[in-house]
Amino acid sequence: MDTTVEAVLADIREHAPGIAEDIEDMCREVLGVVPHIFSTMRERPDMCALSALADFSMCRPPSMDAKTAELIAVASAASLRAENCLRVHIRAAVKAGASRDEVRDTIFIASVMGKSGIMAASVRVLEEAIPETGDKK
Repeated sequence: MDTTVEAVLADIREHAPGIAEDIEDMCREVLGVVPHIFSTMRERPDMCALSALADFSMCRPPSMDAKTAELIAVASAASLRAENCLRVHIRAAVKAGASRDEVRDTIFIASVMGKSGIMAASVRVLEEAIPETGDKK
């Protein structure tokens, strides 16, 4: 492994408990709650720090505002049927300035995408199992 990478990882491991605490504070500030998974992740502070830093960075890109990022998180949580994540991100979207209408419509769009994915995959399996013959009986 590259010595720079080793040094960065060693530094993160050394500071992991403090990083994990800081991340929990950031979650409280941004999401209004510390997600349940953090309590288990904290058992491995190094993994908690590395995972949460990457997640937070990806979920707050400099290219978009917090409201847009949270509405995308709402759509993702809705389409994955992750109810607890959905609750957290709905509150965070509202905190970031989203209206009830925007959150509702985001959920509606996510449900269309979810339904389309189910239908597309199912139709492919149908076509594999019983190919269309043109015979309409």
